[in-house]
Amino acid sequence: MRTIAFMNQKGGVGKTTTAVSLGAALAELGQKICLIDLDPQAHLTINFGIEPSSDSTNLYNVLVEEHTFLEAIHKVDRNIAVIPSSIDLAGAEIEMVKMPARELVLRQRIEAATHDFDFILMDCPPSLGLLTINALGAAQEVIIPMQPHFLSLQGVGKLLETVSLVSRRMNPKLKVAGIVLTMFDSQTRLSNEVVFDLSTFLQHARGKPVPWADALIFQTRIRRNIKLAESPSFGQTILKYEPLSRGAADYRALAKEILALGLPNAGRNADVSVEMGKVDVSKLAAAQVHAAAEKVEAVA
Repeated sequence: MRTIAFMNQKGGVGKTTTAVSLGAALAELGQKICLIDLDPQAHLTINFGIEPSSDSTNLYNVLVEEHTFLEAIHKVDRNIAVIPSSIDLAGAEIEMVKMPARELVLRQRIEAATHDFDFILMDCPPSLGLLTINALGAAQEVIIPMQPHFLSLQGVGKLLETVSLVSRRMNPKLKVAGIVLTMFDSQTRLSNEVVFDLSTFLQHARGKPVPWADALIFQTRIRRNIKLAESPSFGQTILKYEPLSRGAADYRALAKEILALGLPNAGRNADVSVEMGKVDVSKLAAAQVHAAAEKVEAVA
């Protein structure tokens, strides 16, 4: 089983869309998927047509009230199950403060359950609080959905610093699998410059004792597609709402990349980007990336 946390403290970058759509694409390929909604806004829950409610067992009950992992599972489709969020989750971090090993509650609940899932996908809230730490404590891999904007680079250092701390202190198996570029437009110079800067940053990490030493920029770019924005309002994934759209095609391609990463010697040592060397690196972007690298390496 592979356990993946989708993480970015910046909101509106396509994090939930990526978790939902990738989960649906993996399920279409025959994988058994469980998605966990750790965000009190419950967007992943709503995307699957589940009404966020305190009346049914949800993640809050699992984390705070010691319900089992299996009690909270909602079967939503063939090969897809969801552990929903609710508004109560907003207070979970405060209620968990006095709990022993509060950072590892989710991992303990998952490990105590008997199930046959191939993937557990966790949609983290847009913050680096206790809920996100619980996801990192339970995960084997981190995937970072990210818009190709220079402002998005500013948060990469803090995000990776958090992953590094969790990896060293409580989950040594935690690694950054890679970065998924969302809302991508290959025709713009800005998008290609950001790809180059990220590629340079990841190349500098090769062979170093950091959790992102083998991380890559996924070759699949999630292109802008209005259908991706429409599908949640219908309580459907993009693969059901508009299966022939560009969004559906992109997430199917990404699912195949993710599966390939689970194979020995597949993808880990590949070039991190086909875009490298095609554009000049702006001084501002390079400074942001190198400053993030130095900050994280100092912590590690």
